[in-house]
Amino acid sequence: MAADLDLQTAMRILGAAIEKSKDLKIQEDIAVVDSGGNLKAFARMDDAWLGSIDIAIRKARTARLFNMETGKIGKLSQPGEPLYGIEISNGGLISFPGGIPLENGKGEIVGGIGASGSTVDHDHSVAPAGAKACSK
Repeated sequence: MAADLDLQTAMRILGAAIEKSKDLKIQEDIAVVDSGGNLKAFARMDDAWLGSIDIAIRKARTARLFNMETGKIGKLSQPGEPLYGIEISNGGLISFPGGIPLENGKGEIVGGIGASGSTVDHDHSVAPAGAKACSK
């Protein structure tokens, strides 16, 4: 059986990402998906943008579907690059930073995390904080 993400771990990941958001004094929407790219846990912090709900979920799903950080996909999807136009596949993907695949303690990819609601740099700080909690 393939490795997957259990609810307890998903909630720990979500909690770590929320704490990082609080440290940065920002409000984020944070999504955690399982190994199949299905939503496992989600938080919309108070006053986080409504439009970022979908973006956070798509970032997490994109990271899991391609087992790659969304920012890396973004570099590969520019005009003239090998993944140009990929954003329109799979029902819509996100190709800017803030989505990261989740690895367990054995190095197996078990899901993805996506953060949205502030600057791209902030989103890309929140997602790794959550991802780090996955392997604990």
